[in-house]
Amino acid sequence: MNTPTAAAPAAATRPREEDRTAGARGALRETRRRRRTRALAVPAVLLAIAALLALLTLCFGSVRLSLDQVLGSLLGIRENGAVDFIVHDLAGPQVKAALCVGLALGAAGTIFQQLLRNPLASPDFVGISAGASVAAVAGIAVPAFAGASLPALAFVGGVVTAAAMYLLAWRDGITGYRFVLIGIGTAAFCTGVVGYLLTRTSLTEARAALHWLTGSIGQAGDAENDVLLVALIVLLPFVPVLQRMLRSIEMGDDTARGLGVRIEPTRLALIAVGVLLTSLATAVAGPIAFVALVAGPVADRLLGSARGGIVAAGAVGAILCLVADYVAQHLLPVEVPTGVVTGAVGAPYLLWLIATTNRRGMGG
Repeated sequence: MNTPTAAAPAAATRPREEDRTAGARGALRETRRRRRTRALAVPAVLLAIAALLALLTLCFGSVRLSLDQVLGSLLGIRENGAVDFIVHDLAGPQVKAALCVGLALGAAGTIFQQLLRNPLASPDFVGISAGASVAAVAGIAVPAFAGASLPALAFVGGVVTAAAMYLLAWRDGITGYRFVLIGIGTAAFCTGVVGYLLTRTSLTEARAALHWLTGSIGQAGDAENDVLLVALIVLLPFVPVLQRMLRSIEMGDDTARGLGVRIEPTRLALIAVGVLLTSLATAVAGPIAFVALVAGPVADRLLGSARGGIVAAGAVGAILCLVADYVAQHLLPVEVPTGVVTGAVGAPYLLWLIATTNRRGMGG
């Protein structure tokens, strides 16, 4: 007599459990949909802002132009010799360099930060930019390198320094903590070498070297700018692959191995991409400080749960470089290198980042 009575509540609870399960699945699908939407929308908006800033920079440079004149010259709709000269030969290369350098540094910075799982692990602090600087200053100070291209020397210096760091950090694999420590030591060593080289130069050579070391967009030629642009275009189709590689590494080595990921080849490929972008950007503009450090965290704040976007970080880097270069050229009483402006903005951010990281118990 009691069996049907006991079974009735159990049967009544099954639909409720199924409803809760279906509701949880629906909420999960909705969360994933929103994350995918945000992962696509945020980079698109940031790239659009960067493109708009580039157009405004051309309009409000040393010579004021209307947006119609700039677009007409860029699209080849209207022919005006004076406007074409300003857009294509005078201001255009500077804006293109700012866009490309910012994209490269922003993407490289977030790759290193995610790969090494450390918000301070940007190319500025792990020695790659410092290695490029040593090679470039050697091109100014050492007679044996006289006549060599500074951007080419900077690129070679960054690549060689990164290879040396990788070999020094290798102990049955690469860990982020060891790589960062070796990078900091390498950066300190390179800074000492640069200081020594500067003492061996004349006043004119030292002034030229210091201008390059501060970081200044627009000091490279068309060939270096075009190489960086081509590298970005070539790497663009591989961004989804790089993004998946970073996601797999972020899960931890054991989990990634369980999913069939080859850890060390994946890590080496990501480091190679980051080094390539950093070296090419440094070859074009010198070591622009703090752009690689700031771009990734800012993009992550905008992306929310879809954090870690390479394109979004690159777009933030492009916006930072465009704004900093415009301020350095047009809004200060005296024209200064771009790195002065990024350093003035980035140094307080670095102090804040170190303080908040230590409060969370992640500072070591």
